[in-house]
Amino acid sequence: MTSLLPSLARISGLTRIGALACFCLGLAAGAEAGGYDPGFRQLEVPATENRPRLQGFLWYPAEDSRELAPIHDSKVWEPVPVAKGATPAAGRFPLVVLSHGLYGNALNQSWLAAALARQGFAVAAISHPGTSTWSRDPELSRQLWQRPRDISRLIDYLLSAPETRGLTDPQRIYMAGHSLGGFTAALLAGARYDAEGLERFCTAAPDDLVCSILNGWQVAQTPEDRQEMEADLSDPRIKAFALFDLGGTQSFAPESLAAIRRPLLIFGAPVMNSGLTLDRESRTLAAALPASGSRYIEPETLAHFDFLGQCKPGGFEILAHAEPGDEIICAGGGAERAAKHQQIIAEVAAFFSQP
Repeated sequence: MTSLLPSLARISGLTRIGALACFCLGLAAGAEAGGYDPGFRQLEVPATENRPRLQGFLWYPAEDSRELAPIHDSKVWEPVPVAKGATPAAGRFPLVVLSHGLYGNALNQSWLAAALARQGFAVAAISHPGTSTWSRDPELSRQLWQRPRDISRLIDYLLSAPETRGLTDPQRIYMAGHSLGGFTAALLAGARYDAEGLERFCTAAPDDLVCSILNGWQVAQTPEDRQEMEADLSDPRIKAFALFDLGGTQSFAPESLAAIRRPLLIFGAPVMNSGLTLDRESRTLAAALPASGSRYIEPETLAHFDFLGQCKPGGFEILAHAEPGDEIICAGGGAERAAKHQQIIAEVAAFFSQP
């Protein structure tokens, strides 16, 4: 679950870090190969009767030669240059939808989104109400089943809205999620929440970070909520998934994982500085999936926060001064993280390009 530190006491500090992180996470200009400029525009999915509007962004292949400019400016994060409002290139492109982690936002993986747009993907991300940087209403965070539904609503919008429906190929839809976003992706792939199974696990491991978070949010604590949370939340339109150091694997019914037939690319982060336990999370998920069709990658030096953006020189020190303890998200966050981004980009693009 993104931007997690070793104890729940740190989450309050990450409230402020999430607000900083939103301003520009990513790679320096020109680092990715590709034949397009990364076009960029804002997205707004209208509210429904019982769910607030979704705000986010769309990156897409563009061919007009306008100057690239950062989305925002930041003293901590390297900018992600884009062609704001550029005319989309001709044709329909495969769509990748992104889901951020705990108290993150739609710009957390902008480094990946811009890189994929350069390579011919349309990429959309929204900030999940209740579990994002500026939306932490306990009533919304309790309704954790709405996270996968947010993604399905986003896909509905992109395939139907006049300004986007001609851009994306409905037969080539993919998803990537980091941390709590990986949990969200697993539910959309067919994992089923098991409240009773999670309760048994948390009784045996009461200090587990995911247990603390889900219990604190009162997820599936009433019969009505349990029914919603344990429902089939999968979306068959999504053909493949990339999961980045997810949290929440112990909440899934093992038989539902064994029944998943769509391919998953799973990244595990062995540098465990987030409070998540790899043996309980990505490794367990990978072992529970069918033997064929999915892939597990565990780069030796990969850390949970490497799925956030590249930090500027001095970013670590700025965070250490502003929010002591939170500077961990910029540990190894410069050139070392940029190199890891290149590996992630290459793996994800290749995985989503398979027949």
